[in-house]
Amino acid sequence: MADFIIARAAHILAVLMWIGGVGFVTLVLFPSIRRSTRKEERLAAFHKFEGRFAPQAAVWVLLAGASGLWMTWRADLWSRFGDLQYWWMHAMVVIWLVFAAMLFVIEPLFLHRRLRTSRDPAHLFERMERLHRILLALSLITVLGAVAGSHGWVW
Repeated sequence: MADFIIARAAHILAVLMWIGGVGFVTLVLFPSIRRSTRKEERLAAFHKFEGRFAPQAAVWVLLAGASGLWMTWRADLWSRFGDLQYWWMHAMVVIWLVFAAMLFVIEPLFLHRRLRTSRDPAHLFERMERLHRILLALSLITVLGAVAGSHGWVW
């Protein structure tokens, strides 16, 4: 039982730090850069800050995935994936997969090169900001659904 409590606490901490970080980047960092930096320099400014956040995000995403998998296995919750009432479990996995793919596959193999060689960094900055807003909105919906659903809310 203690292992499940530890896993749940680790999961909540990881999600708090991960999605909280996404919220900070989306709602504070992007707008600050947009207001204080010339269009053609925004992507470079973002890259300075992002380089410090990405390794932290990677740790939190890994911890969220590992603890979520542990709790699902430990409590034998696999059947929930066959029931749409638990849509939030599907959403957690999808959001996790998107961020894991971005952090561990897309960014290192493709995106970093594109960021360095972009002919239109201003447009790329705008696209990244828009993508962050979409991912933050989906993440917050997922968190709200997961908290309500795990506490008995039936949809």
